[in-house]
Amino acid sequence: MNHFFGRTGARFICCFNSFHFSLTLNTRKFSHFSGNIESGSWRSMEGLVRCSANCAPLTPISFLERAAKAYRDRTSVVYGSLKYTWGETHERCLRLASALTQLGISPGDVVAVLAPNVPAMHELHFAVPMSGAVLCTLNIRYDSSMLSTLLKHSEAKIIFVDYQLLEIAQGALQLFAKTDTKPPLLVLISEADGQCPIDNITSNTYEYESLLRNGQNGFQVRRPVSEWDPISLNYTSGTTSRPKGVVYSHRGAYLNSLATVLLHGIGSMRVYLWTVPMFHCNGWCLIWGLAAQGGTNICLRKVTPRSIFDSIVLQNVTHMGGAPTVLNMVVNSPDSDKKPLPHKVEVMTGGSPPPPQILSKMEELGFSVSHLYGLTETYGPGTSCLWKPEWDSLPLAERSKLKARQGVQHLGLEDVDIRDPVTMESVPADGKTMGEIMFRGNTVMSGYLKDLKATEEAFRGGWFRSGDLAVKHSDNYIEVKDRLKDIVISGGENISTVEVETVLFSHPAILEAAVVARPDDHWGQTPCAFVKLKEGYDHVSAQEIIKFCRDNLPHYMAPRTVIFEDLPKTATGKVQKFILRERAKAMGGLS
Repeated sequence: MNHFFGRTGARFICCFNSFHFSLTLNTRKFSHFSGNIESGSWRSMEGLVRCSANCAPLTPISFLERAAKAYRDRTSVVYGSLKYTWGETHERCLRLASALTQLGISPGDVVAVLAPNVPAMHELHFAVPMSGAVLCTLNIRYDSSMLSTLLKHSEAKIIFVDYQLLEIAQGALQLFAKTDTKPPLLVLISEADGQCPIDNITSNTYEYESLLRNGQNGFQVRRPVSEWDPISLNYTSGTTSRPKGVVYSHRGAYLNSLATVLLHGIGSMRVYLWTVPMFHCNGWCLIWGLAAQGGTNICLRKVTPRSIFDSIVLQNVTHMGGAPTVLNMVVNSPDSDKKPLPHKVEVMTGGSPPPPQILSKMEELGFSVSHLYGLTETYGPGTSCLWKPEWDSLPLAERSKLKARQGVQHLGLEDVDIRDPVTMESVPADGKTMGEIMFRGNTVMSGYLKDLKATEEAFRGGWFRSGDLAVKHSDNYIEVKDRLKDIVISGGENISTVEVETVLFSHPAILEAAVVARPDDHWGQTPCAFVKLKEGYDHVSAQEIIKFCRDNLPHYMAPRTVIFEDLPKTATGKVQKFILRERAKAMGGLS
């Protein structure tokens, strides 16, 4: 696959061999395939034809349509006392798509949503693309200023807002009054019982259930003309810099949904607990993937250890996901919140590599954890540590170390490799030589919205550059060591902050830890640890933690500074290291 990007005005043009796909922002329209799409050696074989009988654009919309037939009376969504079947979900999504068109939504328009893991969020993932529009899911931790910026950048025509987040949304829309930009229409998502304790609703605001009732069940779905049409717009989490708009296609979403289902071992009619925010990479594409398998979505407005254990027992949960911080929260929860699991629950975790100690404790509680790796730009999961039966007999500590690896690419990707970012040569599979993780394949983003320079840089050399450093083991399994921006260079030595954090997590007093570089007048940089202690361990000192690290690491890798405080995180549970780097920098250099 070859990538190149050009721009005319505010248009992206992406060329995949002879396939051309463009995103025009000024008109909000998406053009489709052009050029000779019938080129290929198959044309030389007599009697073959490409037509609607044997070729249709790949789209996750088809997963819901099939679920309404194959799993019509099976439960699709559970939210407290509220339950829907797949037949009911399909009908509701048709009505909602119809209502969107009645509000003037045209193919290619952007529809935004600001909501936690509630049924409306699930339905919008199908209804918006069924109307021909592009879904933009927004981080629920954004303030009004950031929300306003992203609504303007995306040119969203409508924003759906959960009632608990209405004040933030209204603040964002008020900022539009200071510009010539027309604000999006607001649709309020009430609580599941239909009650909405909000009085200050303007005439320009619609209510979700009322809007849905006005839609038509017989709505004719606006299917994508091309599978390269955009299906969603995801803004990066902002852990390292200002968020960027990542565009997904129907094709990529379709393939990544199936790949993630396979990675997670989700068979037919399994029960999935939503602890991953649905706004994050469209819930790792599992919102669509669960429809393909007729699974049941257990929605949680607020994720707590008690709600996790209660849901597993009451709803017979078989699968769940979450960042390492969620795992950390579960293993360190009070005994009063924990319950014996009725069966082993499969957990898929992503984000920074989870400490082996956390994986071991999760296994002791009855969870089986698989670690995946990916980015917003790869539709979420891109790799996973595929488990080998011969590893079952290994000691727990060894199994946990293996599970902390990121493994190999899933079936939707062409390749994942560790390469030298300058020479582009693949690093040796020695488990020691670090390089940058690079992707290529059908589940890599179409590009960054309105940011041609960033798109070209990300695809430089024909691969998507992740910005993450890793090693490759002899079995070709990759292991993430750090982000390029996070690596500490001390006296010419590269220090992996992940390795230092793993040791910190093994200290019995430490609940959370993150390591960044602090300026040093002699060494250039030294590791600085930000630490949150467990309850009852307030007596532990910085010197004690430094000594512990020196006893378990080469001396130069041990932190020279330890700061006790809560760690800043994104809504997906990722530590915002760029904030910690600024704090360490403000401390000045050690001498």
